[in-house]
Amino acid sequence: MNKYQYDYNNISKSEFSSLLMPDETIIWSGKPKKNAYVLNRSMTMMPFALIWLLFDGTFIVTFLKTGIQGQMGGMTFALIGFFVIHLMPVWIWLGNIITAGARWKNTEYAVTDKRIIIRSGFIGYEYQNIYYKEITDVHLHVGLIDRILRVGDIMICLPSRGSGNTKSPHLGIIDIENAEAVFKQVQKAILDIQTDIEFPNAYRPNVNEGFKTNYRG
Repeated sequence: MNKYQYDYNNISKSEFSSLLMPDETIIWSGKPKKNAYVLNRSMTMMPFALIWLLFDGTFIVTFLKTGIQGQMGGMTFALIGFFVIHLMPVWIWLGNIITAGARWKNTEYAVTDKRIIIRSGFIGYEYQNIYYKEITDVHLHVGLIDRILRVGDIMICLPSRGSGNTKSPHLGIIDIENAEAVFKQVQKAILDIQTDIEFPNAYRPNVNEGFKTNYRG
């Protein structure tokens, strides 16, 4: 078995077994690659945060020097308080770095024959279900860091709500190894299930009592 093949009979279901519906089968499950996940979370907002910190830091140093010389008086502490709040983008960036390890621990994905399940969270965690009939598009993203660490992101587009856009790519299976192989499996599942729903075929029984047949991927 090479790195692009999966033994679907040996996939661990420990994290998702209690969530599976009757006759639901896991096609693939996995976690993000830890170093890629932590690094990408650290890089998020970093250029913007550093520029913001440099800009505010220049003013903070200037105001502190002025205050030390006795020209600012009580305004010094008020200005420090202002910049503590004004540096919020920097605190958010640092928070992403500090919490990345805990978020990685709580992040896991499962692709089944009925839906995609995403588990995420920081202190606690939540499960998100993406049913294949809701997906409008899916694409594979591999950035520079992803190429170096040999991971990729599978981005999932859902119908937009409350806007004129038809696609809203807010969910994804991110920083996973063998992303190309998993992407192909997800594409196939989406195509097969959506085609079956729109154009009933051999998946349907002769007497249709609802969609109770098994998906043979």
